[in-house]
Amino acid sequence: MSYDYDLFVIGAGSGGVRASRISSSFGAKVAIAEEYRVGGTCVIRGCVPKKLFVYASHFSEDFEDAANYGWSVGKATHDWKTMIKNKDAEIDRLNGIYYSILSNNNVELFENRAELIDAHTVKLGERTVTAKYILIATGGTPVMPEVEGIEYAISSNEAFHLEEMPKRVVVVGGGYIAVEFAGIFNGLGADVIQLYRGEQILRGFDHHVQQMVADEITKKGIDLRTHANPAKIEKTTDGLKITLEDGGVIEADAIMYATGRRPNTAGMGLENVGVDLKPNGAVVVDEYSKTSVDNIYAIGDVTDRVALTPVAIHEGMAFAETVFAGKPRAFDHSNVPSAVFSQPPVGTVGLTEAEAREKYGDVDIYKSEFRPMKQTITLGSERAMCKLIVHPETDKVLGVHVVGADAGEIIQGFGVAVKMGATKEQFDATVGVHPTLAEELVTMREKYTGDS
Repeated sequence: MSYDYDLFVIGAGSGGVRASRISSSFGAKVAIAEEYRVGGTCVIRGCVPKKLFVYASHFSEDFEDAANYGWSVGKATHDWKTMIKNKDAEIDRLNGIYYSILSNNNVELFENRAELIDAHTVKLGERTVTAKYILIATGGTPVMPEVEGIEYAISSNEAFHLEEMPKRVVVVGGGYIAVEFAGIFNGLGADVIQLYRGEQILRGFDHHVQQMVADEITKKGIDLRTHANPAKIEKTTDGLKITLEDGGVIEADAIMYATGRRPNTAGMGLENVGVDLKPNGAVVVDEYSKTSVDNIYAIGDVTDRVALTPVAIHEGMAFAETVFAGKPRAFDHSNVPSAVFSQPPVGTVGLTEAEAREKYGDVDIYKSEFRPMKQTITLGSERAMCKLIVHPETDKVLGVHVVGADAGEIIQGFGVAVKMGATKEQFDATVGVHPTLAEELVTMREKYTGDS
């Protein structure tokens, strides 16, 4: 049978664009559809604008620290509108680059919503096209809970486009997005209350990382309340009234929910063509990203495997090599390094202590907590932490966890080491770069014997 395209990609985020570009380089005729803006969550309304906001929020502490280093900076003020304008300009620039990537690699772009009619047919508005293979790369979207007055709340999507900086902010959630935005608003001068219904923030992270971040953000002025959750949100003449499940009341100018994301598969027709979905809407795939329909694949957050942009990109490349280069390759989702741009930030790769003990039983722990050098002549009290989890018999480093300045940068290199199966002996044989926070990871010699 003849098709209009060899590959049709639905979703022009980082994973979809990479998959389409690489597939085209292997000789495939490729088209891609995007209903909003090319670039996806990361570029348009996620990683990139968020990191710019994080940079902006750090200056308040930097100005304070500068005085202790001999700088006279005067009174600093922040203009929200200027930050938004410059952020928007950068997003527009990146959006243009993505258009160029597609055009330069002979990928035809349809700026339409795409729906599946059958396993080989895609509906684009009033038009339909056919393809031998279809790739779903539609990412995820924020989940807003069923709370009375939820229409007055915002998600991270809207937070990037607020016309004014809210002075009193409630952030609901305990994951990395909630923690990051609580730090952003706090650093920009807002009074921030963070509510989390669970026991401790950053669920799924190492317990020492969780506690360290909770302690540090509290010291910085964030009112962190666990076992707390809104029951009702009301609009008032001067803001919002938030009633908690325990009856407590909070008055705020804005309430932002970061209580999870769901795969973006609603209304695409996937069920109608036989693509199996999980209860949360995620596309079920095998190790090669193939769905239950032989010619339909899915990558990225829509599969609910590891929801990170670089993972989606790697999955996209593996898909292209498998389908169009004749080199079947399954992406290895183990030991994926990641960062949380909290304040202080987190870098982590490998197993948490709890995961390591569940899998291997006894493990050796090396842990160091200290005041970073930059803080020694400032009024700051921020502390840092480094932690290694080691297999006692093989000496293999099973996990590396860092809390402190530049943790995201640090963990990238150590991610290579963990991926290669480096041992603690090899860590010890590596000369530390002095004076740095990272050197702690290769100089720890005493096993941690505190409470685990």
